[in-house]
Amino acid sequence: MHYLPQIMFLLLFALGSYLFTKNILVIKRNILLGKDEEINDNKSARWKNLIFLAFGQKKMFKNPLVAFMHLIVYLGFVIINIEVVEIVIDGLTGSHRVLTQILSTEFYSFLINSFEILALLVIVACVIFLVRRNILKLKRFISKDLDGWPRSDANYILITEIVLMTLFLTMNACDTLLQQNSYGHYNSVQTGSFVVSSYLHPIISGFSFHSIEIIERVCWWLHIIGIFAFLNYLPYSKHLHILFAFPNAYYARLESQGKMNNMPAIQKEVLYAMQPELAPTNAEPPASFGAKDIFDLSWRNLLEAYSCTECGRCTAACPANVTGKLLSPRMIMMKTRERLEDVGKNIQLNKSFVPDNKTLLHDYISVEELRACTTCNACVEACPVSISPLEIIVELRRSLIMEESNAPQEWNGMFSNIENNFAPWKFSPEERDAWTKD
Repeated sequence: MHYLPQIMFLLLFALGSYLFTKNILVIKRNILLGKDEEINDNKSARWKNLIFLAFGQKKMFKNPLVAFMHLIVYLGFVIINIEVVEIVIDGLTGSHRVLTQILSTEFYSFLINSFEILALLVIVACVIFLVRRNILKLKRFISKDLDGWPRSDANYILITEIVLMTLFLTMNACDTLLQQNSYGHYNSVQTGSFVVSSYLHPIISGFSFHSIEIIERVCWWLHIIGIFAFLNYLPYSKHLHILFAFPNAYYARLESQGKMNNMPAIQKEVLYAMQPELAPTNAEPPASFGAKDIFDLSWRNLLEAYSCTECGRCTAACPANVTGKLLSPRMIMMKTRERLEDVGKNIQLNKSFVPDNKTLLHDYISVEELRACTTCNACVEACPVSISPLEIIVELRRSLIMEESNAPQEWNGMFSNIENNFAPWKFSPEERDAWTKD
């Protein structure tokens, strides 16, 4: 019975780690369903993006107050969980605040005091975010894009953060109070009171020492169980961006936003039309143009789908959406991820993908949405982690036009003019400068 807590903790640690690793490997497999794309250029610029965009959240600071609160919550998630290292060691070995044996008393107190101040700031920031979402109801948070699970998901995460931080502070308050009264094994260390949790002492001091010990142990266990639960909730949540924002920022395109990737197959066809002697005699036609399903997109596009924060800044900046059109760049990313998840479940069930008579184009993203896009790049500029819904839109439109010949009459007229006159207008190249003669 003496080793029962350690055995229970070991089982919890092993199960939580196994499930998280399993889910992440499934997501990795899903992302790699996309077409191969080699990205290894300009590594210094990519590391700069990772540091400033993902960790420093540079784009968020266009709204400094909100950015500061978001940074606090993010740092709270990352830094406070350094304290989890001590919890894991204590849980596996049965020790109590093991880092006090390694670090000086002053430095240990500095660390925990810093964590507590950060924990308090996280609680305040999460409460404000809940108010913004559910009471003030900012436009991008009440959009129909978030109807159902996506809206609940955000609230669950914020509430979980508040609960975890509260458990952390309560655990510290009980621990230090028991130390001061030399109760049981808590007498083995003397950390002194901490800056925030000490304010909880008057609230809990009315309980018996035994009751305070039970509260401390319950908070300790709930805190670590909550962390493992949160970790395994991430793969099912938009908050996976906490992890994926880093690789996404690193692999983001470095070219100017207005630049679109050409299709080599089309470039070759144009070249062969202008210089037939270069055309190979046994050339096979391209398998397809653009993208109809997630298999036709780049793996980087699929990584972006998993990195999407669903914050709605892209949709709020989209001129098509502002004027009432159906297009929502946020929904483009959410629907891409939904299709990717459905394909992943299909593979899990059948060991390999079995055609389900569905495609990303038409079944998830409609023609009306795609045609509304002006390719202005406002969504790309607005995204805090450099996601590009536009790339997916352009690839789907290429499939629409070149595979299905599905384009509005106005577009067909423009295409014909470009093909015959090398410009969007119905003037021959020889007459293009005629306006100067008057």
